[in-house]
Amino acid sequence: MRIVVVGGTGLIGSRVVAALQGRGHPVTAASRRTGVDSSTGAGLTEVLGGADVLVDTTRPPGSADAAAVHDFFTTSTAHLLRAAEAAGVGHLVTLTTVGANRPHAIPYYRAKAAQEGLVRAGGIPYTLVHATQFFEFVGTIADVSTHDQQVRLPGALSQPVAADDVGIAVADAAVGAPANDDVEVAGPQRFALDELARTVLAHRGDPRAVVRDDTAPYFGGPIEEDTLLPVAGVRVMPTTLADWLRRPRS
Repeated sequence: MRIVVVGGTGLIGSRVVAALQGRGHPVTAASRRTGVDSSTGAGLTEVLGGADVLVDTTRPPGSADAAAVHDFFTTSTAHLLRAAEAAGVGHLVTLTTVGANRPHAIPYYRAKAAQEGLVRAGGIPYTLVHATQFFEFVGTIADVSTHDQQVRLPGALSQPVAADDVGIAVADAAVGAPANDDVEVAGPQRFALDELARTVLAHRGDPRAVVRDDTAPYFGGPIEEDTLLPVAGVRVMPTTLADWLRRPRS
């Protein structure tokens, strides 16, 4: 079984590659660094030749606005589907976000929902791995919620997960049979968003005050208490927040 991970040098992709290599599977890490760009289709035909499984862990540039994020996910996924079909790929594994398949006003999640719709209708057997917020992105959540050195976040609940654990879950999906459905992955603990940010920033010595504000948006949209929580049957991964905080930052 030959596996290609597009986005394979990124935060999650690199971990998926490492997990698969550790199990002895032939795997190729594909990214812009290796001449493969899913947003333009460059290099996809060559890298997918002879591949059995395609794993998509791509992300848009961090500076992209809502329209650009939507365009990235829909354009990139369309290119991946066309190239995978032409190469005879038998399983597409796409990393996405818990909550993206529910109605709400978060622009990033709407873009992920559009991506998921393309995968479901694409005709290639698939598995959509829905992950909760990564511990590694708590700093980003705080940054986009900062105004005048004050972090304002709602008390909505989240069940964050370590990137290492997500990499393992995506690798498991890649070597398994297509689910043709969603598979949800989360960490073992629930936190209010403001509590999560406060804990991580305090551990890092960040002086910003974190204030609970239930009217504050989350990445540009209002959320309810359970918007970010996984559904029943979620695969719960083992790494706790305390475990993760004890690890050296990468």
